[in-house]
Amino acid sequence: ASSEELKAAYRRLCMLYHPDKHRDPELKSQAERLFNLVHQAYEVLSDPQTRAIYDIYGKRGLEMEGWEVVERRRTPAEIREEFERLQREREERRLQQRTNPKGTISVGVDATDLFDRYDEEYEDVSGSGFPQIEINKMHISQSIEAPLTATDTAILSGSLSTQNGNGGGSINFALRRVTSAKGWGELEFGAGDLQGPLFGLKLFRNLTPRCFVTTNCALQFSSRGIRPGLTTVLARNLDKNTVGYLQWRWGIQSAMNTSIVRDTKTSHFTVALQLGIPHSFALISYQHKFQDDDQTRVKGSLKAGFFGTVVEYGAERKISRHSVLGAAVSIGVPQGVSLKVKLNRASQTYFFPIHLTDQLLPSAVFYATVGPLVVYFAMHRLVIRPYLRAQKERELEKQRENTASDILQKKQEAEAAVRLMQESVRRIIEAEESRMGLIIVNAWYGKFVNDKSKKREKVKVIDVTVPLQCLVKDSKLILTEASKAGLPGFYDPCVGEEKSLRVLYQFRGVLHQVMVPDSEALRIPKQSHRIDADG
Repeated sequence: ASSEELKAAYRRLCMLYHPDKHRDPELKSQAERLFNLVHQAYEVLSDPQTRAIYDIYGKRGLEMEGWEVVERRRTPAEIREEFERLQREREERRLQQRTNPKGTISVGVDATDLFDRYDEEYEDVSGSGFPQIEINKMHISQSIEAPLTATDTAILSGSLSTQNGNGGGSINFALRRVTSAKGWGELEFGAGDLQGPLFGLKLFRNLTPRCFVTTNCALQFSSRGIRPGLTTVLARNLDKNTVGYLQWRWGIQSAMNTSIVRDTKTSHFTVALQLGIPHSFALISYQHKFQDDDQTRVKGSLKAGFFGTVVEYGAERKISRHSVLGAAVSIGVPQGVSLKVKLNRASQTYFFPIHLTDQLLPSAVFYATVGPLVVYFAMHRLVIRPYLRAQKERELEKQRENTASDILQKKQEAEAAVRLMQESVRRIIEAEESRMGLIIVNAWYGKFVNDKSKKREKVKVIDVTVPLQCLVKDSKLILTEASKAGLPGFYDPCVGEEKSLRVLYQFRGVLHQVMVPDSEALRIPKQSHRIDADG
């Protein structure tokens, strides 16, 4: 708000809450309290220094602690600069304490006995009537980061793998240093029981604002000797949402790869081509992102090369605040049919590839597609939705308990403000009626329940007809993009829940109606709000 808008609002509220305008002792006392609050607010907002502190630190910054942080002679720009410096220091302290753990657990399941059984070999074996489902491979990896300074980070990672009774593990240590705003370097040392010592060097550099390069050199020591490897990736931003990559890999599984990745708010598209030994392939994939609360994504891909052809389709969806569940069906020649289930929980990933058959059987494809959908919708309805509803209720209840005293005070202030507004509102209505202007017939603020699926939820609204009419000036009402709970005569009737403002008003003798979300701007009157005579 500009200084002129602040002055105008201050004058209007002073006239409304001035104690001398109210004879009733109780109203006079309430007016004094609200008048003092308005005066305190204007003192803060009319001074550029105190306003800058309030904008950054809130009410607590206006107390002594806030003035100890910054010198009074500083300008608002200097105050903001000081705040940003303190914020960077806090970020660095948080960085020192953060380990950023990441982990993956992969469990491979062989379920081919469900669709492709070797019955003739096991007819005389007891228990052979039941399909044998086995875990044939498992992989576990974990990594943690230890920030040493603002530019240096140590990374420790390890992995264990087993397949068909044979397994092994490895451990790696890396030291990363950010050399400048344009690049960083990383040294890596590793060892394992299947492979010998590993020494690696990775470099990243921004060549231009739209182009960067990554180079990874490695020396793998084994019983066969030293096996060197080099991988270089050159990337360029083709536009705001599209990146092109060129990759060259020499040494172990040498190959050349080029790809284009386009990522927008609603889709993710990739096309890639690789020429190499032993694998050469072409890949195209597309992912559609639905703009819903559950962040649903549907994806499909086609990959063809010397190894055969694989078609994959699937979906993923957010099932809680920190969890994303996904499933994909892979159909390939000669790979067969597989179902891949993945759960991301915070920084941990749980992956379950289930191999159903080595052949392209329609029954395997059908059950791999329909089975996860049925299980998901059943789980979502019987387990996930009730759990999330109960969790939300617990959080809301806790929030209500923590803010109960503050809300009670706000409610009392709002009710007192409404009583003090009555005389001003009467004069405003008389003036508006005389010129066929804007009359607020009814106005409600809070939680409305229109969806039939939410019919059990309780409506929580308050009548704000008087406060809104008091804000009418020259047959216009303008509310900015902010929560309505802070307006004079308003308070929050349902803490932590979605709120709306519904207004029924009359302009030029015609009824109008509008309903807007809590933080959305509102300007009335408008032709689009008019209620048709037929309605």
